[in-house]
Amino acid sequence: MEKLAMVALGGNALLRSGQRGTYQEQCRNVEQTCAQLIHLIRRGYGLVIGHGNGPQVGGVMLQHEAGRQLFGMEAMPMDFCGAQTQGSIAYMIENAMDKVLRQNGLDRKVVSLVTRVEVAADDPGFANPTKPVGPFYKERPEDGAVYREDPRARGWRKVVPSPTPVGIANIDLVERLAREGCIVVTVGGGGIPVVRTEDGWKGVEAVIDKDLASAMAAVKMCADEFYILTDVPKVYIGFRTPQERALDVLTIADARRYLAEGQFAEGSMAPKVRSGITFVESCGGQCIITEAGRLDDPACGTRIIP
Repeated sequence: MEKLAMVALGGNALLRSGQRGTYQEQCRNVEQTCAQLIHLIRRGYGLVIGHGNGPQVGGVMLQHEAGRQLFGMEAMPMDFCGAQTQGSIAYMIENAMDKVLRQNGLDRKVVSLVTRVEVAADDPGFANPTKPVGPFYKERPEDGAVYREDPRARGWRKVVPSPTPVGIANIDLVERLAREGCIVVTVGGGGIPVVRTEDGWKGVEAVIDKDLASAMAAVKMCADEFYILTDVPKVYIGFRTPQERALDVLTIADARRYLAEGQFAEGSMAPKVRSGITFVESCGGQCIITEAGRLDDPACGTRIIP
């Protein structure tokens, strides 16, 4: 394929506000999102899909903790939980994409790769947890973990270290498969965080931001377009204030200024904007941040440009 698009699916593509998060709900949500990607395929794009896993990995961690408390089972570390959700979410995406491809008379193979993503052992993110995982709580739990109040007033949520990705295993293979016409699911949940040791790779207790990992994948593959799908139609300044304003176009200079002003929340819109900056500066293509249900609209979202 001459053209390549990287799409980072946000949590809204899997689990929507007010839903319980059942398997059936998530399958329906994923199918609706995959249907929105058909227009990219019809335009002749090779397609690579990344996805978040914040609610899912938090749920798996709760299940492991319950097993430890009730039955004395060993609670698995966070990197293992991330690998579990990579596989389960990719399975839902594969099934949904196969279905919508058949419905639209399109013949593409869908393949998923369990993906390790390298981080630096001395990354400062380990000393400053910012990445939300798991469910929202009405009150801050007193269990020794770090919790922060959600900027949208949905409650308290556990936060964990979110180191910056520095490398992606097998990204050359991902690009080759995508340019051969396969739809590839990779860097799920930002990838399984690993550090380099004398004995090889070692998993660490962290969650890599999926938008930053997807941006790195897009840069490594020299993608033409980078889509970040979230639960709001555009990027806003003054979000949820009387001064709220949607942005149709966001230059890199303005994006950096707004980031410095704190206009974009950490663990939410800030890493998305940083990811867009990284991609546009490195590749010169366009980054579009929007809702999953608006991809068929040519004027959708906020476009980050040089």
